[in-house]
Amino acid sequence: MKVVAFGGGHGLAASLRALRHCAPALDLEITAVVTVGDNGGSSGRLRAERDAQLPPGDLRMALAALAGDDPGHQRTVALMQHRFALVGKSDRRADAEPGPETEPHAGGAARDGAGAEPGSRAEVEGQAGDMAGHSAGAEAEGEAGDKVGWGSVDRRIASVGGKHDPLAGHAVGNLLLLGLLELLGDPVAALEHAAAMVGACGRVLPMASHAVGIEADVRGGDPARPDEVVTVRGQHAVAVTTGHVEALRIVPASPPACPPALAAIAEADWLIFGPGSWYTSVLPHLLVPELAEAIVASPARRLVTLNLAADNETLGLSVADHLAALHWYLPRLRVDTVLADVKWVGEPDPVHRAAQALGARLVLAPLAVADGRPKHDPESLGTALVPVLGSDR
Repeated sequence: MKVVAFGGGHGLAASLRALRHCAPALDLEITAVVTVGDNGGSSGRLRAERDAQLPPGDLRMALAALAGDDPGHQRTVALMQHRFALVGKSDRRADAEPGPETEPHAGGAARDGAGAEPGSRAEVEGQAGDMAGHSAGAEAEGEAGDKVGWGSVDRRIASVGGKHDPLAGHAVGNLLLLGLLELLGDPVAALEHAAAMVGACGRVLPMASHAVGIEADVRGGDPARPDEVVTVRGQHAVAVTTGHVEALRIVPASPPACPPALAAIAEADWLIFGPGSWYTSVLPHLLVPELAEAIVASPARRLVTLNLAADNETLGLSVADHLAALHWYLPRLRVDTVLADVKWVGEPDPVHRAAQALGARLVLAPLAVADGRPKHDPESLGTALVPVLGSDR
């Protein structure tokens, strides 16, 4: 059975780990189609400083989620996830050692360090994300330059004692993927080589052949003008905005889709959307015209996994509104199943009606970790996916 999972960041990583959990029972062939709009942290710096063809952070996380379990492959994953701390740190490994993947907010809002807790391994990278993403107000409409907010860098953040530290905050895997992209000149070949290095149980593909910008019209996006709609530019700025997102766009509006991704969608048995940051991880796939056309035309069945809680970019958006947004950005999208956590879904009736409006049935199951945090548990999610994906086999 062929499945294609769309998304980015921690949400997609949780989905891929869940699919790996149920792969033996369903004989799955997994393809991840990853968003390429990230401009925060290490990815943003590489886009700005090296004009990287693709932001590598989300691609790296997807590869890590699909990596083989044997010690050699896991050691390679640990290397790829390792982040360089500032040179002045007494123990440069302390903040860089890969730890358990967190899923803050809506099951995937944090990416490449955004949302890191102070003192965590991603603290330095979170600072780097701030320098690349800026605040929503700084991204407001009217600033000069076509790439405002899409990888601007303030080198003072990655410095100690006034000396710039060019490696601080970078993940080794990001630099590895950048090197492979430059060496091979082909994103698919670069990702296939990296996948072989970690023994990936599936393919990782970008949604487009080149990086894109994400921008949104946000009411209250500029705190100085709370009642006005401003244009917020850059994935990071959209992800952390506290205003109400009224419209979402990618720039350019018609980027070239990744051809193998289009082929995978055409051959898939299931297309899976979510969990993840709705505006910056899930919806961007529907805004790539070739990708949207392939999704609508595919004979595959479609599954939407809902987030567990709201994040900054979707504050004020109900669970049912998340489903309505899919229809808003791709009116021809039909969905077969909506999967939601039995506890975090809240009142199920509005969600049931929103699912029906997309042609889907609502399935409720325990999906969250046992300690009460709004974080998907890959094993529980995988257990819930088995009867859904295995139906009508």
